[in-house]
Amino acid sequence: MKLKLVKDSNPIMRKRSSPVELPLSKEDKATLDAMLDYLKKSQDEEYASKHNIKEGIGLAAIQIGLLKRMFVVYFDTEEEHVEYQLVNPRIVESSIRKCALSNGEGCLSVDDIHPGLVHRCYRIKMEAYEAISGENIVIDAKGFKAIVLQHEYDHLNGMFYYDHIDRNNPNKRLTNEEII
Repeated sequence: MKLKLVKDSNPIMRKRSSPVELPLSKEDKATLDAMLDYLKKSQDEEYASKHNIKEGIGLAAIQIGLLKRMFVVYFDTEEEHVEYQLVNPRIVESSIRKCALSNGEGCLSVDDIHPGLVHRCYRIKMEAYEAISGENIVIDAKGFKAIVLQHEYDHLNGMFYYDHIDRNNPNKRLTNEEII
């Protein structure tokens, strides 16, 4: 399955995605597998350069034109390897404490640069069906991992990272905010 990314200028990107019917269809599982494969290949320097694709660590179904509440993430931190195919995710808890990436965020669907701090919850708890394991899971995430999950979750609700940037003061830090 060859994936074509939808850009932020496309009106579909501002729509809210619909829940995915479970048990997961073969088609939806194949789509999730293709999305995860895309992320893995995007992180292979040689492949990405040859095929002119940006490196990505998360991809929501809406970014390939499907209004379905599912996304994939694939990245490594010093603490863990993160690899999920999440279906019908819900944020069930979030911290008052905030955090942001020092260099801002980026997105496979966004070509323009939007400098500024993207304020997110430092810690979240997310419930979802995880298609790799075939189980319902609860993810307790903090810091970078929480940021990535919130970024992809926003796509399911028609939002972009730059919607969180203060237009009047893009580099404004919040009280007790951790800059990562």
